[in-house]
Amino acid sequence: MKRISEANLRAIEEVVRGQSDGTTAKQIAEGLDPAPPRRTLQYRLKALVDSQRLTVEGSGRWTRYRMPATVQLSGEVRSGRATASGRLSAMNPLSEEGAAVLVQVQLPLNERKPVGYDRDFLDSYRPNQTFYLSEVERTELRRIGSATPAEQPAGTFAKQILSRLLIDLSWNSSRLEGNTYSLLDTQRLIEAGEEAEGKGALETQMILNHKDAIAFLVDGAAEIGFNRHTILSLHALLADNLLPDPAAPGRLRYRSVGIAGSVFHPLEVPQLIEECFDLALAKISAIEDPFEQAFFTMVQFPYLQPFDDVNKRVSRLAANIPFIRANLSPLSFEEVLRDLYSKALLGVYELRRTELLRDLFVRAYRQSAARYAAVRQSIGEPDALRMRYRNALREVVATVVRTTMDKQQAAAHVASWAGEHIEKSDCERFRSIVERELLTLHQGNFARYRVTPSEFATWQGVWSR
Repeated sequence: MKRISEANLRAIEEVVRGQSDGTTAKQIAEGLDPAPPRRTLQYRLKALVDSQRLTVEGSGRWTRYRMPATVQLSGEVRSGRATASGRLSAMNPLSEEGAAVLVQVQLPLNERKPVGYDRDFLDSYRPNQTFYLSEVERTELRRIGSATPAEQPAGTFAKQILSRLLIDLSWNSSRLEGNTYSLLDTQRLIEAGEEAEGKGALETQMILNHKDAIAFLVDGAAEIGFNRHTILSLHALLADNLLPDPAAPGRLRYRSVGIAGSVFHPLEVPQLIEECFDLALAKISAIEDPFEQAFFTMVQFPYLQPFDDVNKRVSRLAANIPFIRANLSPLSFEEVLRDLYSKALLGVYELRRTELLRDLFVRAYRQSAARYAAVRQSIGEPDALRMRYRNALREVVATVVRTTMDKQQAAAHVASWAGEHIEKSDCERFRSIVERELLTLHQGNFARYRVTPSEFATWQGVWSR
């Protein structure tokens, strides 16, 4: 039997997914570029229906194709092997390959073959020639993720939505680690510094670390990249006060680690860990597509386990680097199920298969893009003057905070500084923007001015008198 390209099948699924009332074969053909011959399309549609990736209604010219209402993940998939209990909605379908990975990683531990780190998994990847994501997926994600209508400085969109992103990404990434803070608890902690009752110090620290790490990426949007400084700094921020060895944050691993519930044994030789880490950074940096960059990061960083701990958190936040730099919607991992995410990583660890993690990544980005499209619509276009003087604004606000000026001193300093550094026609407006920023500065947004929590707390005591 002739093998059908998975990319061709997914292209059809994307056309059908966009039609809630179903679609005809003719409409599907019109939605594909290029449109395949009629018999070829019929053959592909039959394959999708036979594998239950599409449902079909009616006959003849009234035949319509739809995405299945649900994908049942209990009992059997069509391969005849048992899979997980639970249900996935039509918005979260698993590809046939993803479902096959899920089947294998749910076998009992004693039925799974122990494996070690396979260097060839990294070595064989050729940037811009090898792809974990199909061209169809990359094209769709770029279309839905485009956040700014014109060329803007790196980080423009992330800065616009920073207060929302700090909460969303901090909560979701922490939740995927088993953190029990609620979304509202997280919001109170980030915006008002209020710790949730009954929660452990480690959970609170984890969320605050995420906040600092996200602010580091957004504030440094023009400088960050897939280099040692950025990734080691990211780990240092995320792991701060969480590891037994106080020197471990920001340092590559030189001891062995294990993966709970897995038969995978990570690399142990420090020299090889360092070599693979540098090679991974070089390959990520060479990848041109931001979505392939992000997903490669989510695959290879956890697989290498370059740090004592906090590897998955680093991979999730580092995956946002290309989105922040290119002003694409960020990835906040909205509605990603913790158990399914863990299973997807087991597929990478034990099988070196990325399909299940890919399914989650694509679905999660769709969710995030939809969320931030709504946020973008509510905030409108960025203030042109604010964008023009963004560095000046940061400098003046940071100086006021670091030197603990009160309101009277701040007003005098802002007026004096603006008179010397800002064009006369913009001076009054600039002063107004700075003063408004100072009046609305709080626990949830001060990080964008690169002041420390202790500096902010000291200044706040003087400012609020």
